[in-house]
Amino acid sequence: MKMLKNAFGLSIVLIIICGIIYPLSITGIGQLLFPKQSNGSIITSNGKSVGSELIGQNFTDARFFRGRVSAINYNTYTEADIKSDADGKKLYSGVSSGSENLSPSNKVLAERVQKDINDFLKVHPHVKKEDIPTDLLTSSGSGLDPDISPKAAEIQIASVSKATGISKEELQKIVNKYTEGKTFGIFGEPRVNVLKVNLEIASMLNK
Repeated sequence: MKMLKNAFGLSIVLIIICGIIYPLSITGIGQLLFPKQSNGSIITSNGKSVGSELIGQNFTDARFFRGRVSAINYNTYTEADIKSDADGKKLYSGVSSGSENLSPSNKVLAERVQKDINDFLKVHPHVKKEDIPTDLLTSSGSGLDPDISPKAAEIQIASVSKATGISKEELQKIVNKYTEGKTFGIFGEPRVNVLKVNLEIASMLNK
């Protein structure tokens, strides 16, 4: 009985520490020191939340820069994503993360990449096939990458300029504005946040 009493007491203490005190402490510290990050790094425009700077979106309008391809539905649920169980309860299956994890020899991957190449060249006829940056044809491991390389952004400037009427020089300034260097100067690669760039373009078009 003494051993059971000690085990029970220890369990209660650990539940309080690990299940209540620790989570509340970490949440409080996060909200105090990093309020934006702890709330999802949400970006707002005209007082409305339009997305997170950490999650990519699927832009197809020729007036905006394209992000990385994704194996999953980037944006919101569609009717096709809504299923119902036996009781009629709606089940949502559209928004997720992850990659298809297909090998380079997989026929499905080869066909998808070729389709993306053809689609890209239609919108950007001045670009040669061999000059398309790899990150515009491959998805990230999570399938939610919000960034593209500076080269992937710069190669789209001419077409976006033609579609919007915004000068190439102005678009280059916007790309430079939202280009981040390597994390701490050593980790990762320079990157451009597609949502931030497109929001600035949208604000210019709406003036």
